[in-house]
Amino acid sequence: MLDVAIISPERIVFEGQASQVVAPAHDGEVGILPQHAPLMTLLGKGTLRLVGASGAAQEFEVAGGFLQVIEDRVRVVTEAAKGKG
Repeated sequence: MLDVAIISPERIVFEGQASQVVAPAHDGEVGILPQHAPLMTLLGKGTLRLVGASGAAQEFEVAGGFLQVIEDRVRVVTEAAKGKG
């Protein structure tokens, strides 16, 4: 499992676990699974999707910022984030 945090300037939008993350990088989507290699990328504007252990998906609209992956920890620091649905 991945430990995921989505952080905006106003608050922590999400903190929890996910089996996968798909994020809108500045040059296309990036998918993250457990044991992913270390990564840092700039985010674009779009939908960030998380899939939990139960298979339930959550979506967040993000705008800019960056995503970092280190040892199954995914940190998304974004200028704006809002949960969908």
